[in-house]
Amino acid sequence: MGPSRRWRSAEPPNRPRLTIHLAGRKLNSAKRGSPAPWWRLMTDEQRKELLETIQDDPMVDRAELAVRLGMDAAETQAEVQRLEANGMIKAYRAIIDWDRLEDAPIYAFVDVHVKPEPDSGFDAIARRIALFDEVHSLYLISGGKDLLVVVEGGDFKEVALFVAEKLSPLKGVESTGTSFVLRKYKKDGELLLSATEDTRLAIAP
Repeated sequence: MGPSRRWRSAEPPNRPRLTIHLAGRKLNSAKRGSPAPWWRLMTDEQRKELLETIQDDPMVDRAELAVRLGMDAAETQAEVQRLEANGMIKAYRAIIDWDRLEDAPIYAFVDVHVKPEPDSGFDAIARRIALFDEVHSLYLISGGKDLLVVVEGGDFKEVALFVAEKLSPLKGVESTGTSFVLRKYKKDGELLLSATEDTRLAIAP
């Protein structure tokens, strides 16, 4: 019996394809010597620089960002989309100097001492606190207190009532200490004062 017809073609049979699963993506490679995929080309140093650049300037042009990183524009955009998808890049936000408005929101830092729960430690009580709309930020800290809660409100009374009526009565909260923010000088790395602005606060006689 002669050889099978499928081997008589002038073209050799297709090379087997290798499928690599990485973070939910399928990356196919059919030939040796083909360009490395974008996820292999970007180093940890480049990825850190990418994140720092976007944090400092969320509106940075993606083509300019690629030039800074020494990467191809398509590869850079693919990495940004991957970081957005996996939750490392949470959001793009502007830094607002609210003190320039007459009805600027009021912020307070509230030190909270809590009793950790046997199974979940601080996580359960922290999750309950984080669900309040008045809570701007929440951190687990070292030192004499356990949690640092940044509270946002329309005025001092609104913040004080939140602490007294909602935060302090929570199960697991043992004590709180509130410090109101009177003025912001620097936020997220940005100075909020001009070089010539008078930084002295008015002192009542």
